[in-house]
Amino acid sequence: MQFTTRAARRGLAAVAITCAAVLVPTAALAASGGRAAAARPATATATQPPPAVAPRCPAGALTVWLGIPGDGAAGSTSYQLELSNTSTKTCTLYGFPGVSAIGSNGRQLGSAADRGYADPIHLVTLRHGATAHVLLQITDVTNYPPASCHPANAVELRVYPPNDRRPAQVPFSFRACGKSGPVYLHVRTTVGGTGIPGFSH
Repeated sequence: MQFTTRAARRGLAAVAITCAAVLVPTAALAASGGRAAAARPATATATQPPPAVAPRCPAGALTVWLGIPGDGAAGSTSYQLELSNTSTKTCTLYGFPGVSAIGSNGRQLGSAADRGYADPIHLVTLRHGATAHVLLQITDVTNYPPASCHPANAVELRVYPPNDRRPAQVPFSFRACGKSGPVYLHVRTTVGGTGIPGFSH
């Protein structure tokens, strides 16, 4: 009877040791798995969509003005045509403005400005109070034969912001061609930032 009790105790001890041997690796594996999960970098969040593009800047949202003085060169003078967002909302400009000379009778003098593609075209976003600029070159009309140019006095520039049909008026006196044909006005694409006379392009 005593032998049986001792044998039973030894059997129970063996079973306990075996169970412990099974449970310890399982617990170790669980712990190591937990550490591995903690060390694994978090999955990157989804990329946020870009903000909505602001609407274009209409003439009513802009104050258009001319940077003075101009930058004189052989046979022409270049000016910084400035477009400032004086509205309360953000808006955008893209591409070229339309520019023409206006006489004292309110009519267009000669041909409208042509476009120069020396600069890449970018979307320009203007917040309230921000300014973009356009390089405007005015050719000396004395370079053209009087019969083909019909020199006349311009009293202002009529400026159509890019992709807008409503113009802004910029008072400015200069000699223009009263006859269509010679192209004496030249503009480049709209560039962000205020143009500095004699420096900006």
